Amino acid sequence: MYTNPYELNLDKTAANYQPLTPLKLLERAALVWPSHTAVIHGAQRMSYAAFYDRCRRLASALAMRYIGPGDTVTVMLANTPAMLEAHYAVPMTGAVLHALNTRLDAPIIAFQLDHAQTKVLITDREFSPVMKDALAQAKVKPLIIDYNDVEFPHLAEANERLSYLDYEDVIAKGDPNFAWRMPDDEWDAIALSYTSGTTGNPKGVVYHHRGATLMCYANVLAANMARHPVYLWTLPMFHCNGWCFPWTLAAIGGTHVCLRWVRAKAMYDAIADHKVTHLCGAPIVMSTLLNAPDAEKRPIPQQVEFVTAAAPPPEAVLAAMAAAGFIVTHVYGLTEVYGPAVVNEWKAEWNALPAAEQATKKARQGVRYAALDDLTVMDPETMTHVPADGETLGEVMFRGNIVMKGYLKNPKATDEAFAGGWFHSGDLAVLHPDGYIQLKDRSKDIIISGGENISSIEVEDVLYKHPAVTSCAVVAKHDEKWGESPCAFVELRPGASVTAAEIIAWCQQHLAKFKCPRHVVFGEIPKTSTGKIQKFKLREMAKDA
Repeated sequence: MYTNPYELNLDKTAANYQPLTPLKLLERAALVWPSHTAVIHGAQRMSYAAFYDRCRRLASALAMRYIGPGDTVTVMLANTPAMLEAHYAVPMTGAVLHALNTRLDAPIIAFQLDHAQTKVLITDREFSPVMKDALAQAKVKPLIIDYNDVEFPHLAEANERLSYLDYEDVIAKGDPNFAWRMPDDEWDAIALSYTSGTTGNPKGVVYHHRGATLMCYANVLAANMARHPVYLWTLPMFHCNGWCFPWTLAAIGGTHVCLRWVRAKAMYDAIADHKVTHLCGAPIVMSTLLNAPDAEKRPIPQQVEFVTAAAPPPEAVLAAMAAAGFIVTHVYGLTEVYGPAVVNEWKAEWNALPAAEQATKKARQGVRYAALDDLTVMDPETMTHVPADGETLGEVMFRGNIVMKGYLKNPKATDEAFAGGWFHSGDLAVLHPDGYIQLKDRSKDIIISGGENISSIEVEDVLYKHPAVTSCAVVAKHDEKWGESPCAFVELRPGASVTAAEIIAWCQQHLAKFKCPRHVVFGEIPKTSTGKIQKFKLREMAKDA
């Protein structure tokens, strides 16, 4: 019998095999560039040596409180140094980081705390009111650590403390020489993110160390990063763990420029003062920059790479961004694939095309990230590839190491998502002859507003609870500022009377404000003969609403 010589006495050992983890990237950065600036936040400056020191202190403090593998540490933090530290310190204990969307309402937060079985909660004083409400509704009783942002002390003054523990006190008492733990396996969970949920409660997406590490390398390539980039945090770090950029920058000794609120003047000041080279965000961030008053704008002498997701930017926006000093890269992905996993790789020869043809090329989502094994468009029923003709519609499918482990405590949803050995995105697209995909619709009826997902069903559930509403449907309507916003179509009960303003106010009582409809249309809702609402007709009607 033939024996493969490459399998004889060539086993995995501690010397030649270690699990991939982004935690090693920070350890290396602190060794190689100890004095280089890792974090800028207002007047604060933190070197890589200090950053690593603080992460180890926080990790030791958590470990002293018996936090370890299988535990969840939840954070309710803005784009601050504490959020960056949590991305390293929590997994250094073997625990899993769960970053809450800071725009959520109390009931959804309470659900996530319970579902994740949160053991420790680190919460910014800005969010004390909603967190107090959420904790009152939740069954879990986590250890709470309050974070006071010293760059914005008024936030702490305005809101009450939720615990006796202060974040900086916890850090000060931690051990800077803490021997943090490597994952036992690179398949171990590192982070938990929740989807918006199209039916019922949101689903918990679990990331692993291997995927997070590979995303670091893929991000460097996709975002055209060189050594020591300066990255401005306009993308929320809670959103798919900031597309893994909290870990990415350590690989190349980059500088994080924290930005608590996305405001035009603050962005221009940061870009000019700190010589920012990269930022990411939804189209709303581009609009904020371009539409800023002249008094808030600053000259940008350096070239700035802007990575954007959601709808492809219109040609006029791309031209305006280029004139302002930005080069835009269009990406696409989902929470289940660590954020962006598809990039519109621009080819030099396309620069010679007429403007209209360039716009056609730029409208496509693109090709797979270097860290993704495969990307295609298939018929979800037969699991056969659609022809690469740019016309035949199918579902976008992903396969590879930057696909989630699965949905936490939801085997049915996990099995459905991975049916046939591919991750089913739920997004409908065509495949072009050159392998680039282009989205055509979202089968899940998710509305993307300002880069955040809104479930139409969640909004509809609230509308149905209004005593005057007999039938309703919510679809996306184009919004110049937010990209998309919810548009509600409402049928009233016989004899009932209610205004659009009253409907919106009702929604604001039961939903986070960003999820509420901005437009309300009264009248009969088009349905099929079996009573199913025809949302494709409503989308057309919404254009004129």
